[in-house]
Amino acid sequence: METLSNLFSSRPIWTVGDLTLYIRQVLESDYRLQDMWVTGEVSNVSRPSSGHLYFTLRDENASLRCVMWRPRVAHQTHSPRDGEMLDVLGYISVYEAGGQYQLYAESLRPAGEGARFAEFLELKARLEAEGLFDPERKQPLPEWPKTIGVVTSPTAAALR
Repeated sequence: METLSNLFSSRPIWTVGDLTLYIRQVLESDYRLQDMWVTGEVSNVSRPSSGHLYFTLRDENASLRCVMWRPRVAHQTHSPRDGEMLDVLGYISVYEAGGQYQLYAESLRPAGEGARFAEFLELKARLEAEGLFDPERKQPLPEWPKTIGVVTSPTAAALR
């Protein structure tokens, strides 16, 4: 029978740093955990003065910490809010100092059926802020068109 001291000495002893680095390398070498979309409810949104964005994605079974670095944040058209559903594109890695895996976000968008409508509303608000919907910018439609155009291929029946 193996003694307790023999049992411990027969296995390598890892430092916390070495083990965390190894776990990070395992996660980063799995192609399925790179360039992936994750969806969930946003909570704990934090925007420190560094310009980075920190938040948590949750569903009924789990939660996942997320970080988006300042250069990526600057290119986003949507700003996440607590309680909304979000799709996040990113990759999984380990924050070694904290010993936690997290999603490093590269892009985000509202989730579900309302995502495209939300993008439409954001575009509409931006164009409205530029004054493009002001009545004085509108031109009246002519009573009868002067020209009719047909957009088709050169071999289409519409030209015959």
